[in-house]
Amino acid sequence: MTWWEAVLLAIGGLAAGVINTVAGGGSMLTVPLLVLAGVPGNDANGSNRLGILTSTLTAAWSFRRLGVDGLSRSLPVLAPTLVGSLIGSLTVSRLSDGAFEVVFGVLMLPLVVLTVRKPKAREGATAWPMWLTVLVFGLIGVFGGAFQAGIGLVLLAALTRAGFDLVTANNIKVIVSLTVTLVALPVFLFSGRIVWLPAIVLAIGFMAGGWAGAQMAVRGGERVIRAFMVVAAIALSGRLIGLY
Repeated sequence: MTWWEAVLLAIGGLAAGVINTVAGGGSMLTVPLLVLAGVPGNDANGSNRLGILTSTLTAAWSFRRLGVDGLSRSLPVLAPTLVGSLIGSLTVSRLSDGAFEVVFGVLMLPLVVLTVRKPKAREGATAWPMWLTVLVFGLIGVFGGAFQAGIGLVLLAALTRAGFDLVTANNIKVIVSLTVTLVALPVFLFSGRIVWLPAIVLAIGFMAGGWAGAQMAVRGGERVIRAFMVVAAIALSGRLIGLY
């Protein structure tokens, strides 16, 4: 890894940590950056999880310091999400690097649509029945365990449509993402899918971004970040699927 690749990963981690905390989808930036820095696709997917761990830990702590505590309200969705996460991470760790890069590149495009159409909280929304909660968040867990990228957007969409306000939904999203990462990371670790030096450099940037993102989420600074992420995700998606 060259010095400029290290700088790029640290800056990318910072930006992605903010994006993940405020909205979601920051890994659509960092996984391709790891690939561009020479990390094989599935190893990039695993290495990225170390940064997700540092950013979600920092963001959860920052939300709590700012007076937003979504821990108790996240408990009903954690169990199905964790089970799904284990299934997804075990499945994707068996993909070849080339297959992972193509699948990831294609999946980024619909996730961009979720970014543009980020939902607003609905006043007085009726709570979902338990079976629907288990099904929806179990599937989200499978996706998050497999790819991580975009799980924040999917979680935010589900949580706000279930009636949570945006700030609380962001905090619950961070807590769920943290627990999904705690389940998935060991799978990639024991599969030898983490390249440590790039992962650590990226994680440092992610940690700073998690702190900054929590401040912005509470104060409502999402619009510029979302626009930046859309442009970056479209450009990097094209690179991964071989358009240029």
